[in-house]
Amino acid sequence: MGVEEEFLLVDPVSRELSTQADKVVSAAAEDLDDRVTTELTRYQVEVRTDPHTHLTDLADQLHATREILARAAARLDLCVISSGTPVLGQDVPPPLATGARYTQSAATFRALNHEQTVCACHVHLGVPDLTTALQLSNHLRVRLPALIALSANSPFWDAQDTGYHSWRTMTWGRWPVAGPPPYFESRSHFEDLLDRLLSSETLLDRGGLYWDIRPSHHLPTLEIRIADAALTVSDTLLLVAAVKGLAVTALTDIRHGLPAPRPQPEMLRAAYWRAARDGLRGKSINLCTGRLEPAAVHLDHLWDTALAALETPGDVALLRTAYSLLRADGNGAERQRAAHRRRHQLTDVVDYLIQNTTARATPRRPHPAPSDADG
Repeated sequence: MGVEEEFLLVDPVSRELSTQADKVVSAAAEDLDDRVTTELTRYQVEVRTDPHTHLTDLADQLHATREILARAAARLDLCVISSGTPVLGQDVPPPLATGARYTQSAATFRALNHEQTVCACHVHLGVPDLTTALQLSNHLRVRLPALIALSANSPFWDAQDTGYHSWRTMTWGRWPVAGPPPYFESRSHFEDLLDRLLSSETLLDRGGLYWDIRPSHHLPTLEIRIADAALTVSDTLLLVAAVKGLAVTALTDIRHGLPAPRPQPEMLRAAYWRAARDGLRGKSINLCTGRLEPAAVHLDHLWDTALAALETPGDVALLRTAYSLLRADGNGAERQRAAHRRRHQLTDVVDYLIQNTTARATPRRPHPAPSDADG
């Protein structure tokens, strides 16, 4: 397993976004080398982990990389926050990072770039070959709505509450090759589709496949790209543990010749929308029946499946702790909104994100603001 985490840079006084991503990357590279890089806009920084087989080892590196990045930002009097979207506003169009690929993206996709100051958490799973990666993709795609609800951490956009738990999911889905991946009949089906997308100039290159599950074009991995940037390391680990457990279960099904579920594409898209809007507390679409049921039911099923597939005591204990905190305090979107409800100040949300992006102890839901009677 490996993880890519994307972060936003903010000024701790104004709480506005900062455009000094290139300088922060240069400072952090002294410790992280090529594991830190810029992203689409000059507001964003991306950090990658090494490959790991145990969640406990991954946890240590995730904490370390966040702390290194925060120290690099502090040298420039800046802070990093882990949120799927900015809390306050940003320039439209945003300042893009330098580089030929970003220039080409702006020329090709035009205003689609204007609302892409969004951050994600990507999980890479090591796979032996492309055929296995595509089979895994087929089995995992039905789980994507539940992973959206679990990892949602982007309720605010342009200084407004969107009413969604994951607004990033809604903005990202506008790209021509984004959202849930197709069901792949074979390796040749995938390669033929990729060739057609390239020849029609729908993609800039093989790296432009933005499906929420995709085989890496340069690594022996399957990349699960569904999640918002995770507020805390605990949230990241919960996502990784869920993906790992679901993948192990799927590989067992593949070995036994069990077919992957094939929900109607329209219903899978509808389930995406519902999960992005309602998160964990509302209802979700059962893709087998097409009916609504409590989102908690889907979460419990995902939990039972993932936990049963984990083998090491450390991984199981880590997942149990992270899951109990999620059930008690909600996903990142709920915690952002709780920070806002204290005084109805969006700057409080930014402060909450600053404080907890690098926190070693998992933050609890923000306490209510004191009343006038409290003095």
